[in-house]
Amino acid sequence: MIDELDLAFDEHAERGPSRHRRGGRSGKKSSGKSGIAFLMAFILLALLGGGVFLGYNKVKGFFTAADYDGPGTDPVQVTVAKDSTLTDIGNTLVESDVVKSTKAFVNAAGENPRGKNIQSGTYNLRKQMSAANAVTLLLDPKARITSGITIPEGKSAQQTYELLAKATNIPVKDFQTAGKDPIKLGVPDYWFNRRDGKTAIKTIEGFLFPDTYEFDPKLTADQILKVMVQRFLTVTGEMGFADAVQNNLSISPNEALVAASIAQAEALKDEDMAKVVKVLYNRAYSKKFDCSCLGLDSTVNYWLRLTGKGGKASEHLTVSELHDPKNPYNTYDKPGMPPGSIGNPGKIALEGAMKPTSNFPYFYFVSIDTAGTMAYGKTLADHNANIQKACKNGIPLC
Repeated sequence: MIDELDLAFDEHAERGPSRHRRGGRSGKKSSGKSGIAFLMAFILLALLGGGVFLGYNKVKGFFTAADYDGPGTDPVQVTVAKDSTLTDIGNTLVESDVVKSTKAFVNAAGENPRGKNIQSGTYNLRKQMSAANAVTLLLDPKARITSGITIPEGKSAQQTYELLAKATNIPVKDFQTAGKDPIKLGVPDYWFNRRDGKTAIKTIEGFLFPDTYEFDPKLTADQILKVMVQRFLTVTGEMGFADAVQNNLSISPNEALVAASIAQAEALKDEDMAKVVKVLYNRAYSKKFDCSCLGLDSTVNYWLRLTGKGGKASEHLTVSELHDPKNPYNTYDKPGMPPGSIGNPGKIALEGAMKPTSNFPYFYFVSIDTAGTMAYGKTLADHNANIQKACKNGIPLC
């Protein structure tokens, strides 16, 4: 085609006086060739233009995010997980066919002044919405159908069930039934192995990680507890908890978890978690403490609550309750860690159980004021002196 055009243009360029000798016939032939050349040039330019247009559209696709138009169609509920990035949220919305592309959502959120304020939770949205409309709804409190539920550190499984029931309207009994089988809920078998010769109680206690959760309204009690167990496994996995306590402390993860639960119950301040754990380890494993007993009211109280008798203040516990031989959580007469946790410890308590305070040769601790200040003693005489300080500060121990 290019050669034909070149010939045509060459012919035009060669026109001169000698061409007139060829007469009208030659003129008509030249005119015909010019028309053909013009037509072919037009076609070529059209083809080139079309290619440029198609190429532009193709390149444009790399820079323009696919997006739906309008407010959307069918209603759909979408759950935004905790700590989700805008990309995470966009991916979730694409999976539910709320927005057409993650890029369109991220762009729309970036253009909205409040785009980074989207909270976790479950939302009423619509399928095939424009990304901008999706962002607007996610920022609308009325579209959010769940609010976060916070499970504080140290709550027992029963207390956790009651909080969950209140927040989800699922009966406490459903959580109690689901919690009877920790293995079914995802707790690996190795968490119930012990190195101290005791048989661990297979309980969900200790594995319901305290945190703020956003539960999909459609979840069952069983599924909710599985979420909490998985959170526990994720946190302890990231910490390297199981390997650390086995390799560095020569105790089982179960024993360390029990110690963390006791520290969570006994210490009011984060700074005391690792110190209290060290005292527990000194008593249970150092062989320098008579009977290796922990001697704790908190473990006795746990059993009383578990058996429906209710917990008591230390000064109201009877001798028979403290020394009940049928109580597996009796730490006054039975050496070592009890066979199960007495609550659900948080991350700081778990860290304390994994990395107890080093060079801390104490065997006693007691809170000496209402602020939870802890005092430690090496001997019983030290401990009694600390108890006197507590009594002077209004702590009813004397």
